[in-house]
Amino acid sequence: MTGLQRYLAEEVAVDHADGFIPRREALRRLTLLGLSVTAATALLAACADGEGGGPSDATTPPALPAGATTTASGEAAPVATEAITFPGPQGRTLQGAWAAARRPRGGVLVIHENRGLTDHIRSVAGRLAGSGYAALAVDLLSEEGGTASLGDPAQATAALSRVPQERFVADIRAGLDELARRARGGKLAAVGFCFGGGMVWLLLASGEPRLAAAVPFYGPLPDGADLSGSKAAVLGIYAELDTRVNASRDAARAALERAGLPHELVTFPGAGHAFFNDTGARYDPGAAAEAYRRVLAWFGRHLA
Repeated sequence: MTGLQRYLAEEVAVDHADGFIPRREALRRLTLLGLSVTAATALLAACADGEGGGPSDATTPPALPAGATTTASGEAAPVATEAITFPGPQGRTLQGAWAAARRPRGGVLVIHENRGLTDHIRSVAGRLAGSGYAALAVDLLSEEGGTASLGDPAQATAALSRVPQERFVADIRAGLDELARRARGGKLAAVGFCFGGGMVWLLLASGEPRLAAAVPFYGPLPDGADLSGSKAAVLGIYAELDTRVNASRDAARAALERAGLPHELVTFPGAGHAFFNDTGARYDPGAAAEAYRRVLAWFGRHLA
């Protein structure tokens, strides 16, 4: 089992341990990921014994920088997204959701969670465009026909688990190509959530030089990640109760320091994994609003 497959399997097991999905559904999802019934049962038991949301060393997010004026109540109206296709590697066609900002201050590539390109991720792209950043949400299941063609979210997760990391990096870079073409020469950034947060770290570790800023939301750092080829300013978002992803936080800080990249790692007290997703069971409105304000402040600082 690869590191990505292990991460996706553990997400299912933690969801079961935290009471969000029943045992039968957890076993179904784990077998779709390629685990035997015996291995799936053992993983569920291990997570039930101690992998649920215990506390970690959360830090209260510092005050916003002086001059940052975006507030939850004053947020601009989101922009409607448009389904697009664009050239991918080796002659393949990629799918995505495009949101054009009226006067773009840069471009942001949005990388989805382990359920693929959903309406929630489209809404993130639309919010960013409303806030002044042209946004493209790439569908990393394009080769499989696109997320919508798979129907069952568990099938989308299983399909993602079978994709080589090299294809993810190539498709994300193609997304940056398209974003650069549409964003009128502005600086580029990437933001990703859960699985997508891990993809942001993977992109940074691949040596992609075009990113001026990156925001991985509670994403696992790839083993042995070397970020020295990147030039991005990194805002890492973590959640206090997300002990599984938080286990890689110190390694992420060390990798950022070794690479000499501007960075800030913020952990939100009392919040759980996927707290930004307003369609999910762990959604935390206060933490999500504060995190979005910080994302805009970070992009305002590093994409200007």
